Amino acid sequence: MDIATIIGIVVGLGFVIMGIMDGGDIVSYFNLPSILIVMGGTIAATFVAYPMQKVLEAMKVVSKAFTHKQEDPGDIIHKIINLANIARKEGLLALEEASESVNDNFLKKGVMLIVDGTDPELVRNLLETELAFVEERHKNGQGIFEAMGAYAPAFGMVGTLIGLINMLKKLDDPSSIGPSMAVALITTFYGSLLANLIFLPIANKLKLRSREEIQRKEIMVEGLLSIQAGENPRIIEEKLKAFLPPKVRETLDHKQEGVGANG
Repeated sequence: MDIATIIGIVVGLGFVIMGIMDGGDIVSYFNLPSILIVMGGTIAATFVAYPMQKVLEAMKVVSKAFTHKQEDPGDIIHKIINLANIARKEGLLALEEASESVNDNFLKKGVMLIVDGTDPELVRNLLETELAFVEERHKNGQGIFEAMGAYAPAFGMVGTLIGLINMLKKLDDPSSIGPSMAVALITTFYGSLLANLIFLPIANKLKLRSREEIQRKEIMVEGLLSIQAGENPRIIEEKLKAFLPPKVRETLDHKQEGVGANG
């Protein structure tokens, strides 16, 4: 569970509600027609802009913004080094048995390509092609939420215009102008809140998750090709650490020193 996403939404809503309560009644901020205009219009525009299947897939992908089950890059490097040691001692064919303990399908596929004696250039092309399609699928999900973040304020303005039109029809009743204006502006409030607290932040979180996954798969590709080339496991380790930020490298080094000391 990614607690940061939940905390961000809850805290954001909390501060908005506190601001509302400080100057008025929260019940007055609830307006069903405004909600229907913003939510209905945003959803409808999204279905117009994207195929239904893509939208439904994006709704499933949104769970990644609330969960954090992705494997640490350091653990991936550790697995690749273990595979490199096996290949160095027992040969590439021994990797077939070792791959049975590999849970990641992408890594397992790469290992089996190596075991089958596939040309290194073809291995790289196959894995990088799959990597490109993964990235493209991620971009589709991100794009849908970015689009919803753009549509919501726009339909908020549509609702405001509808409210203003209705208000202008009642100009002969001065007492209705204030309440009517308030209702008209509530629609813009809903659109801005949904866009800036829900849709756009989720799109950015999905971008971050995508970059993390692509980085892990790039580490796998480089590691597998290095194993196939017969490089020394220590050299492979140093090469793969180059993908990591300095602080993460230091943490990984400390872990390995601890393991070495215990061993």
